[in-house]
Amino acid sequence: MADRKAMVEAQLKARDITDPAVLAAMLKVPRHRFVSDEYQSDAYEDHPVPIGFGQTISQPYVVAFMTQAVEPRPGMKVLEIGTGSGYQAAILSEVAGPTGAVFSIEIIGALAKRAADTLRDLAYDNVQVRAGDGYEGWPEEAPFGAILLTAAPPAVPTPLLRQLGVGGLLVAPIGEAEQNLVRYRRTETGFEQQPLLPVRFVPMTGKAQGRTGR
Repeated sequence: MADRKAMVEAQLKARDITDPAVLAAMLKVPRHRFVSDEYQSDAYEDHPVPIGFGQTISQPYVVAFMTQAVEPRPGMKVLEIGTGSGYQAAILSEVAGPTGAVFSIEIIGALAKRAADTLRDLAYDNVQVRAGDGYEGWPEEAPFGAILLTAAPPAVPTPLLRQLGVGGLLVAPIGEAEQNLVRYRRTETGFEQQPLLPVRFVPMTGKAQGRTGR
C-alpha cells in the first residue's frame, strides 16, 4: 500500500491524472500481483515491466491516462483488446464498478489464462477474458461505452469502431515506427478523432497487421 500511495502521488497526481475514480482504482489494485517474482521490485516504478512472451505491463501513468481518457463511470461496459497481465482490466473493473462489465481479449493463450487466473484470484468477477485475435472485437456483447487497445495497430480496426455505442469512446495507440494515442468518439453522424500523446506500445498482431483500416 505504501508503494501504491507513492506511485499515485508522484506519478499520477503530480502529472495530469485528476479523475477521482481512476486515482482510487490505481491506489486499490495490487499491481505487484500482475508481475512475476523476478520483477516485484519494479512493480510500482515509472516504467513498463516485462510479463513474458515479448509483452509488458504498461507504466502506471499510461494505464491511468488511458483509463481517464475513456471518461469512466459506474455501470459502463468496456472492451479491452490486449489483456496482457490483466492489470488494465482490473483498473477498468474498479472504475466500472459492480454494475459494469469488462470484456478483454488476449491473442497469446498462455497470457490470457494467467491473467484470467489472477483476476479470478483477486475477485474481479465482472471481467471476462477470452483468448483470441481482438481485431473483430466481441460483437455479441456490443455496443460498448468504451474500448481500449493496449497494443498498437497500424490503423484503428473498423470492426471495433462499429462496436462503440453512440457517445462511446475508443482509445488506442496508432502507428508503427511512430505511435500516437488517439481517442475516437462516436457521434450520431460518425466519429470525432483527437490525438492525445505520443506513446510506444508493442504492435497489435494477428489480423491487424497489414490492414489500413480507418
